[in-house]
Amino acid sequence: MKYPMFRSDKRRPVITMINPKSPISEGYRTLRTNIQFSSVDKHYQTLMITSSEPMEGKSTTINNLAVVYAQMNKKVLLIDADLRKPTAHHTFQVSNRHGLTDLITNQCSLEMAIKETDIPNLYILTAGSIPPNPSEILASQKMSGQLDELKELFDFILIDTPPVLAVSDAQIIATKCDGVILVVDAGKVKRELVQKAKSSLEFVKAHILGVVLNKISQKEIANSYSYYGGEVE
Repeated sequence: MKYPMFRSDKRRPVITMINPKSPISEGYRTLRTNIQFSSVDKHYQTLMITSSEPMEGKSTTINNLAVVYAQMNKKVLLIDADLRKPTAHHTFQVSNRHGLTDLITNQCSLEMAIKETDIPNLYILTAGSIPPNPSEILASQKMSGQLDELKELFDFILIDTPPVLAVSDAQIIATKCDGVILVVDAGKVKRELVQKAKSSLEFVKAHILGVVLNKISQKEIANSYSYYGGEVE
């Protein structure tokens, strides 16, 4: 299938859509596989992806992960729960007139809130109206009940949230998910900030599945291969 070129100035190209055979796309499929085999006894149906700080690549990661999950012929829902700076509607070029906030506050129906994308099997629940109280909406019983309902409709649910250290939203959502992936900008974020983000998630007993190291240089990748490729004495 050929996908349309996006026209929005705020578009974020999704490499797994544009070039599914690229090495980067293969990396996202490897991430998907690692998540699937991270536990043989538990099915991770609801996954949250976040970061410690802004601009670490969490939304890029979750967008591409959503696509490769959908490419497994599984029914996938991507929820944009970053109610402060939502981006999913720009990336996938869908309407944000009705979304998560509107659904939780009974301003629209589930059918109105969920949008189809150009990717077979991939659906988007955009953030919707920007609320004055994002944390309260995400912590509500209505949010928990809505997630339970959505789990009956979709095979996988991926949730994008604000950075952990910015606001409490990510901690709140983490308590409602089967697992959490922390995206780290390897060349920018200091170790102590990553440790602080990890501690914040552990404080609410989030199940951290692992860390995605983003923006690693080719030299660092080469060094890691040479480390494992040395002669055995």
